[in-house]
Amino acid sequence: MPGLGLWLAPIRPGGSLLALKALPLLLPLFGVLRGRRYTFQWSSMFILLYFSEGVMRGWGDSGLSQRLAWAEIALSVVFFAAAVAYARLSGARAK
Repeated sequence: MPGLGLWLAPIRPGGSLLALKALPLLLPLFGVLRGRRYTFQWSSMFILLYFSEGVMRGWGDSGLSQRLAWAEIALSVVFFAAAVAYARLSGARAK
């Protein structure tokens, strides 16, 4: 929901095009939903970009924007751990 992010923590008054940063998350969506191991492997590295951005905003921002950045960090860590676990388990099953 890019619109919600613009409303909760706009970069500038009135919003910003930075909310489009959520669109790249659609790239691995279908592979993840289909359980493709390779998608989980590369998306676990891809999600680290969002982790890095959350750390920078969590460190530098204040107020609601900082809390949303910490939520971004938590969600990216959960996804990373789940993707790595799935890739490991599906690799063991394939052998």
